[in-house]
Amino acid sequence: MLRRSGKIVASFGVLVVVGGCATVNPKQDYDRVGQRVIEATGQDRVYRPEDDALVEELVEELLQDGISADEAVQISLLNNPSLHAAFMDVGIARADAVQAGLYSNPLLNVSALFPDSGGLANIQSTIAQNIAELWQVPVRKRMAERSLDAAIVVLARTTAVLAADAKAAYYDAVGTDARLRITRENLVIVQNLLELTLTRQQAGAANELDVNLSRGVAVDSEIAVERDRLSSANARRNLATVLGLVVDADALVLNDPLPGDFPETPGAQSLVELAKLWRLDLQAAGQVVSAAQEKLVYEYRRVVPQVQIGLSLERSERTRQGGRDLLGDTARSSIANGGLTAPGIQPRSERRRAQGQDLIIGPSLGVTLPIFDQNQAQIARAQYALQQAYKAEDALDRAVTQEVRSAVDRAMTAWRLMRMYRDQSIPLAQGNLDLSREAYRAGRASFLSVLEAQRFFLETRRGYVEASQTAATMIPELERTIGLPFDKLLSEVNKPTESNQETDEENGS
Repeated sequence: MLRRSGKIVASFGVLVVVGGCATVNPKQDYDRVGQRVIEATGQDRVYRPEDDALVEELVEELLQDGISADEAVQISLLNNPSLHAAFMDVGIARADAVQAGLYSNPLLNVSALFPDSGGLANIQSTIAQNIAELWQVPVRKRMAERSLDAAIVVLARTTAVLAADAKAAYYDAVGTDARLRITRENLVIVQNLLELTLTRQQAGAANELDVNLSRGVAVDSEIAVERDRLSSANARRNLATVLGLVVDADALVLNDPLPGDFPETPGAQSLVELAKLWRLDLQAAGQVVSAAQEKLVYEYRRVVPQVQIGLSLERSERTRQGGRDLLGDTARSSIANGGLTAPGIQPRSERRRAQGQDLIIGPSLGVTLPIFDQNQAQIARAQYALQQAYKAEDALDRAVTQEVRSAVDRAMTAWRLMRMYRDQSIPLAQGNLDLSREAYRAGRASFLSVLEAQRFFLETRRGYVEASQTAATMIPELERTIGLPFDKLLSEVNKPTESNQETDEENGS
């Protein structure tokens, strides 16, 4: 019996050792995040919690000699503190997955009941394990793994959105810098006109009204310079925030200008199909559905939540043995034998049997009977959660369709406007201003015509910069909406399909 008991105890010991080997190491999960980030952004450098000590050095290296738009994205993926915090979600999900795969600890009960007459206590003990987890833990683990997959995809999507935000913030800062530069140049142009008007006034060819109108335009230009200076500073500070920098934003050197031209935008429907294939939040929604499905299976398996088997042991109590009356025992023995006789000696084993000392050991079984609670509420809750996950996935799928179409429309409009300003409005405004000035100097045109030509020129220059800025930010907007870097987006759209390849082969033959 003791040998069998030893085997049972040894089995429990093996379970304890196996359970104690569980560790939480999300390194492979971070590798999966990195791979998805490369696909979504084209950047191979992204923050990892174990590289905290290297981040500052890498950022300083990237900041040397100014930064390009791609380097701004790299810095944000390495240095943004909100992204650092988001990485902890994957560590938490990994810890949950590890916990889901662990069996509960065995339950040990020990009691000691003391007899009122004294002596040794009645000892009862039971050690038991819930074996219902044999069919619950695998499902629980799969559910946690699906939640971990969703956390990885969500983090990758967060990282991709941050990359797009960093690029948009970079172009916004470059655009506001260019707008400030144009506004300052406009102020010089206005001041030149004011000087010309003053010169003509001294010559008697201009009146006080002309001078006052020129001064009014100059004041308006000075106000515009101050406004644009603040806009530029705010855009730079926003860029520094996205990059996770605490340096003076005015000291940042931005090397890339606004893009001068843009490719023809692919059709909206082809980009919608790409987005549904590559958007990480859509993939995350699918993982949430999978986790909800596993949750429903798990709740069904918890109708009987506890089935415990174990080992029970009981040792009966031992009452205190009274002292022997040696004189009385001697007298009784002597009378019985007809002469002086010593009393008999009782062995200890016989005395223990007389006191009651059996050791009882055997298996035990405990089952939670599903009479009142059959887990109906949790099963229903899991069913509703699954339906909710399906609906949320469908809602996101529909929203992505319209989001992509809207982004494509905005991009095409922004790029057309930029080209119209560059190819038509700017040359026309410049020509009108030059002609009006020459005519004004020669006395063939009024001051108001020069002022109107100048106003049109200044507004056109400002409009061109704003259109260029908006057009540039459409690149990261498309990247965010589709879920791919812009160059890969174009290559995926232009990639020949199997049907197209077959048609080309037929035409070639």
